[in-house]
Amino acid sequence: MTTTHAPAPPSGKAAVATLGALAVATGALESVVTPTLPLLQRELDMSPAEGALLSIVLLVTGALITPIAGTLGDRYGGKRVVVRLMAVVCAGGLVSALAPNLPVLLLGQVLQGAMVGALPLSFILVRAHLPAGESKVAIGVVSGLFVGGAMAGTLAAGPVAEGLSRHWMFALPTFAVIGATVLVHRLMPHNPPRRTDGAGIDWAGLVLLSGTLVTLMLVLGLGADLVAQPLVLLGLVVLLAAFGAGWVAVERRAASPMVDLRMLTRPAVGKSCVLTFLICVGTSAATYLVPQLFAVLADTYGFGASATAIGFFLLPGALAASLAGPISGIGVRRFGSRAVVTAGVLLMAVGLLGLAAAHTEIWHLVVGKALVALANGLCVTAMVTRTATSVDLGDTGIATGLVLVTRVIGFAVGVQVTGAILTAGTPSGSKIPAESAFVAGFALAAAVTALSLLVVRTMSKGVKE
Repeated sequence: MTTTHAPAPPSGKAAVATLGALAVATGALESVVTPTLPLLQRELDMSPAEGALLSIVLLVTGALITPIAGTLGDRYGGKRVVVRLMAVVCAGGLVSALAPNLPVLLLGQVLQGAMVGALPLSFILVRAHLPAGESKVAIGVVSGLFVGGAMAGTLAAGPVAEGLSRHWMFALPTFAVIGATVLVHRLMPHNPPRRTDGAGIDWAGLVLLSGTLVTLMLVLGLGADLVAQPLVLLGLVVLLAAFGAGWVAVERRAASPMVDLRMLTRPAVGKSCVLTFLICVGTSAATYLVPQLFAVLADTYGFGASATAIGFFLLPGALAASLAGPISGIGVRRFGSRAVVTAGVLLMAVGLLGLAAAHTEIWHLVVGKALVALANGLCVTAMVTRTATSVDLGDTGIATGLVLVTRVIGFAVGVQVTGAILTAGTPSGSKIPAESAFVAGFALAAAVTALSLLVVRTMSKGVKE
């Protein structure tokens, strides 16, 4: 009698490797806008405010999706949810690739924002399939591969957009995401749910948080233009306060809140969120301002760089960020999160101050951006690892989701503020901001980053508190 044996399931490391492939593909898709933003602004006739909006709309969507994704991943299993999220991302990538104008491109970016929710799901799956000691390093590796994908996207976006078209720079990484999603679906074992409360999605919390974020972006993006209309500006501020207060009230009373604010009372989680916000506000200045400065006409104070050249100039920063994830994971394991974050904050402050003081040569911007990217990778990976390993296994998605939401909000706030600074610093009748506007943006980001040292001092030396 012949016995038929079922194929052996993939090992934990092999299964986690599929998450690495997905991280590379999604990182590439997320990164294509940054080096080509000046090109997109020219081709689609966008204003600086519209350019800032395009650069953050994906992240704003991610801030809304992430806590839901983490909660559903804890409740129903990470693999099941991540595959569905990737289907939305693939649809968004195709919409962006086919977009004939800015509104359709914004819709594609909104759909692509679902990729941000895949990160906490990846952490759930890593912890489910690897031992505790290995999972700490694996979280850093997955984060680093995401940034590595961003490096590839940053380098390739310009040549593809200029050699083929802007449509192909979205299409190619979307095809890669489709392939990686198929690998995850076929090779990743299903992980059992960690939460079985059966509660539904907090739709009221989702609507109120959406209103809060959209209104916040309007206040930051239009604030300079609305100074002459104080009643309109005041109305937006009041609406923002109402949305924010309503969201907090709903989340505190909900049986299954979209974002469990009680988690913020845990020192490790609360401090990680505050630090992540401040650090990402600082990072966003370099991320947004450096490509804009590269693209400023060479007969003024800029360099007149093409999209291809900008991608090449940003490559060292992307490489530094890709190395930061694994380095941070190992550093946290050996020295503790406080030491890693302190080093990262100091490095970022030096980089931002250097950009404010010296930006007349290409290498000034390349080195400054690389320092900021390395510092951001060190800090954020340390915060996520610290948070993921300081809570119960069943709360991993919720806790890391909070940190990642804070990351997105901090980045969006920073980009909008620096965009407003450039808008306010653009002389009437000109499309080129004054050089002093760039200096002010870098200096403000350095000051915000330095403030985070006050929070770092209160952290424990280890991962857990």
